[in-house]
Amino acid sequence: MKKTPLLNIALSQLIASLGHGDMVVIGDAGLPVPPGVPLIDLALTAGVPGFVQTVETVLSEMQVERHIVAQEMALRSPAIAAALDSVKLPQRVGVSHEEFKQISRGARAIVRTGEHTPYANVILVAGVVF
Repeated sequence: MKKTPLLNIALSQLIASLGHGDMVVIGDAGLPVPPGVPLIDLALTAGVPGFVQTVETVLSEMQVERHIVAQEMALRSPAIAAALDSVKLPQRVGVSHEEFKQISRGARAIVRTGEHTPYANVILVAGVVF
């Protein structure tokens, strides 16, 4: 049995396969998934699982060197922005929501949560542990 909190097989396999600079998107239920980008769909119902809870669980296994969010998050969803701040991710990069969607085309996968809050999306860029 695994010792970390992350139990989802697809997420664990994804994280184990990441290299330096690879990107994983964790998004709300409405974030579009670009053609060709694999989707790991965790959504069960509105709000389950939540965005921040999913980010925290992924971080239990993934080394992150920076993260990317849409600048609109702070204005449209300040509670989510504050909750993400509390997670204490390294180096934040802010981009427009349109640019966020363009960048997500290069992701290794998109993880869809049940979050129903606008702009509750983040791109985690893999770091190295050495």
